[in-house]
Amino acid sequence: MAVQVQTAGFDPGQCLNALHQADASVGAVVSFVGYMRDFNDGQAVARMFLEHYPGMTEKALLAIEAQARERWPLLHVHILHRVGDLAPGEPIVFVGVSSAHRQAAFSACDFIMDYLKTRAPLWKKEQGAGGAHWVDGRDSDQQAAARW
Repeated sequence: MAVQVQTAGFDPGQCLNALHQADASVGAVVSFVGYMRDFNDGQAVARMFLEHYPGMTEKALLAIEAQARERWPLLHVHILHRVGDLAPGEPIVFVGVSSAHRQAAFSACDFIMDYLKTRAPLWKKEQGAGGAHWVDGRDSDQQAAARW
């Protein structure tokens, strides 16, 4: 359950519930769900294609998970990232963590998302009225990851 990379859609509620089911030691669950927007940088986006390197992407996500587990006392971690063709409104990423206490869960979820945005080998290609183009990384994502 720790790391998944897939083309298929997913139910964020099911992912969330799995983080605490049958584990009475869980005191906090924090999650993030990212959805595909129908705009970016002021431009309409009709579709998006997420490219990745199979094997390399999973390895990078497992390394991010391991770093989070080293920093905080986590009980469960679930990282799910979609790849392939996506439409606006579809969930792209789920990050969920559980811990005995809320602060560890909040911090770990934030850390994982910051590192996913900057260290996971994933590339976005957006399709809009003006054609298709690859999306550059943002300086703000690098700055957010640097705080850890």
